[in-house]
Amino acid sequence: QVVFALNQTLLQQESLRAGSFQIPYTTEDLIKHYNCGDLSSIIFNHDTSQVPNFINATLPAHERITAQEIDSYFRQELIYKRNDRMGRRVKDLLEEHPDKSFFFAFGAG
Repeated sequence: QVVFALNQTLLQQESLRAGSFQIPYTTEDLIKHYNCGDLSSIIFNHDTSQVPNFINATLPAHERITAQEIDSYFRQELIYKRNDRMGRRVKDLLEEHPDKSFFFAFGAG
C-alpha cells in the first residue's frame, strides 16, 4: 500500500506539472470561502481534503480496491481518530476546570 500510495502521489504530481491535471480550487479560493464563512462550499464538503485522493475511475479493479483501503485508513487515522482525541481533550479540560474560560479553535479541514 505504501508503494502504491507513493506511485500514485508521484503520478499526480507529474500530471500537475505537465498541466494535464488541475486542482479544482486555489489557495485564494480557500481563503475567500473561509473568510466569508462559506464552509458549506463545495471546497469544504470533502472531509478528506487534506488527505491525498488515490481513487479514480482509470485504475484497474485491484488497484481501485487498494486505493479504497488507503482512503479508508487515512479517514480513520487522520480525520476520525484526530477528532475523537480533540473532543476528549476538550471535554477533559472543561471537566477538570469548570471555573475557567477557554477558547478553542478548530480548522475547517
